[in-house]
Amino acid sequence: MGKKKVINGISLLGNQNVQYTFDYDPKVLETFENKHPENDYFVKFNCPEFTSLCPITGQPDFAAIYISYVPDRLMVESKSLKLYLFSFRNHGDFHEDCMNIIMKDLIRLLDPKYIEVWGKFTPRGGISIDPYCNYGKPGTEWQEAAKNRLFRHDMYPEKVDNR
Repeated sequence: MGKKKVINGISLLGNQNVQYTFDYDPKVLETFENKHPENDYFVKFNCPEFTSLCPITGQPDFAAIYISYVPDRLMVESKSLKLYLFSFRNHGDFHEDCMNIIMKDLIRLLDPKYIEVWGKFTPRGGISIDPYCNYGKPGTEWQEAAKNRLFRHDMYPEKVDNR
């Protein structure tokens, strides 16, 4: 194997001594430079094992989280994102709040051209909740794209088989 390449700002990837944080912690997120800022392209993360807690009952909530974004100058490092999402494990918030918190933390971190976060939670009490939120950078074509995407979101919902 070749020599490890060092990228400024990345400390978690390849680090075997990483400590998992069980309480919400956006400070764990790390970024690296987008080598293709002139291109508009999507980066999508699928997290099928997201867990948080109901703020009222303390019961666990499980979801698949889908994060898609169009980067500008910065990109999120995937291991740090995994640790960040894991930090919701003992965090008590409603589904809708968790998705908006994730989106807003990533907006603050990355200043992306566009981002959307979609949580598909497993049913509790016979109802599943699937909050979707998005954002397009103000003053750009992505602001209008976000509005259009939100207006057309989930017009053809997928078949739900108790997830």
